[in-house]
Parts: sequence; C-alpha cells; structure tokens
Amino acid sequence: MSTSAAGAWERTLISTSATLMGGRVAVHLRPADPSGFPAAERDGARVLRRIGTWADRLTRFTTTSDLARLNADPRDGAPIRPTLAAVVDWGRAAEGLSDGVVDITLLAERLQAEGLEPGDPPSPRGARRAGRWSLERRSRGALVRRPHGLRFDLDGVAKGWIADRALGLLRKYAAAVVDADGDIAIRLDGGESWRFGVADPRRPNHDLTVLELTGAAGPGGALFGLATSGTSVHRWVRDGHPTHHLIDPRSGRPARTDVVQASVLARSAREAEALAKTAVILGSAAALAALDRPGIDGALILTDRDELLLTPSTLSWLA
Repeated sequence: MSTSAAGAWERTLISTSATLMGGRVAVHLRPADPSGFPAAERDGARVLRRIGTWADRLTRFTTTSDLARLNADPRDGAPIRPTLAAVVDWGRAAEGLSDGVVDITLLAERLQAEGLEPGDPPSPRGARRAGRWSLERRSRGALVRRPHGLRFDLDGVAKGWIADRALGLLRKYAAAVVDADGDIAIRLDGGESWRFGVADPRRPNHDLTVLELTGAAGPGGALFGLATSGTSVHRWVRDGHPTHHLIDPRSGRPARTDVVQASVLARSAREAEALAKTAVILGSAAALAALDRPGIDGALILTDRDELLLTPSTLSWLA
C-alpha cells in the first residue's frame, strides 16, 4: 500500500492505492484545506481496508468467501450475509437495467468457455432459466432460492458496487475518487474539475480521449461513474480460436461482437459497469441505440474496424 501527496495546494491530492481484486485499487481525495491532509491519508487507507474486506467476501477465487459458500451450498434455499445480499440484489437490478444482458448466473458458461470445466456451454438462458432464482431479503442478509447447481459470478458487478459503496464513506471531501481496477466512482463539489483518460487498448499508455468532469454546488456535489469493458483483456485461445470472458446470455458462449471496448459515463460506477459490459455484448449498432437515453451521461465505443463511436451526450464532456 502506498500513499503520496505532492504539488501546490491548489492541485494537491492525497492518493492511496493497493493491489486488490486482481488489479490496482486507488482512492484519491482532495481535502477542503491543507489541515485535512493527515485525515485524508488515514481515510484513504481505511477505505482500502474496507474494500479488501468486501472483496474477500465476494470473490469466487477462494473457498472461504461468502460467494464460494453460496455456490457450494447444496440447498435450494441458501442464507447469505448482508454484503453478499446487497451485491446479489444489485445483480438482479443490473439484469433489468441491461434488458437481461447482464446475468450473474453465468459462472458455468464462463468456466466452460475457459476450459476450466468439462462439457459444452449449457443451453441459452431463454430455453432454461425463466424465473430461475429469487432473493428474499431479511432483517440481516437474505435467502437465495435457485435451481440445484445454479452458481453465481459477480465479477465486474461486485467491482462497480464496491466503488460506489466506498465513495459513500468519503462524503466530507471536496473531491473523492475510488478507482476499483477500472470501475471508477466520482464525487465532485462545486469548483472541482477533473480529467479522466479513456485508455486505448491498441496502444499502451495512450488515450482514446479525455473526459473533463465538473462538480456541482450543494449537498452531495455531483456524482459520476465511469467504467470500461472490452474483449482486449481476459483473452485466451481455445481450439485454435481467440476468445474472451464476456458471455452472451442469449447463446451461453463468449459474445460475438464488433465492439473491442466500450466506456460508459453514468450516475454511478455500478450502472456504468453494467452498461459498458452490455454495450460490448450487444455490438455497436444495438449499443448506440441502447446507450443514447436519459441517465447515461456519455458512451464511447471502439469497434474492430478502428471506429470510435460516441453518443451525442458524450460531446459535452470531451476535454
């Protein structure tokens, strides 16, 4: 874990980072005045510890996490604790937000696509999964009811939720940014203006474009979520053909798409993550139509034809 503060006061940030969730997680804070530097350093480290705790509960890569216990539970009705319940609940909402493209029950399909489990991918969702699982909220946690063998993969859904949840702990700062390995939650007070680069997957250390976000006066400032999804990472070759990790629930297989990368600017990191993933899976034509609507502040789509497509609302944020 590292912490740094440098530069003139007007430009000074307190930045704290750690390796978590399989990548780099960072918290950037601007106190209202220099006297807040020590508290910002402590708060940044504290929030990173909380993120680590949440990530440990939600990962599928250990046998002791709450998610792993749920997936291993043989009962049709499995009790889960509050953190997992909140993220599974958001997964259900993300399914509705994306018209069913985001599906947190595709773990079997993903493992089979990666060659980590035997067999062909299961039948498409429409043929087998209508009304397949439910979540009954309780005073502490929830009860998940699902068909035998149905398992959950939270992945980016959890990262977006964690970024937003962590940002909620940092309301006292003039500006706060939580970067959960690319799913970014942002809060800016009036007078704050920050630039965020959207990386070019074809050229390391280059940006496709830069977005300049501005704050708002009043309680809570302005909230943003910025997330990117694509097929240029988490790739492998199977049976001599390149493939990737984004499963299309309509086929149960890695999405066949002309979108290399999609970035979405929304009102929260969790919404931006869900919509960016949706854009990649749908393909550029359907994605542009789906993302040009109220509540989505911008979207950038890079195609396999080297086209950079933007929704009209994106233009107001270009630096």
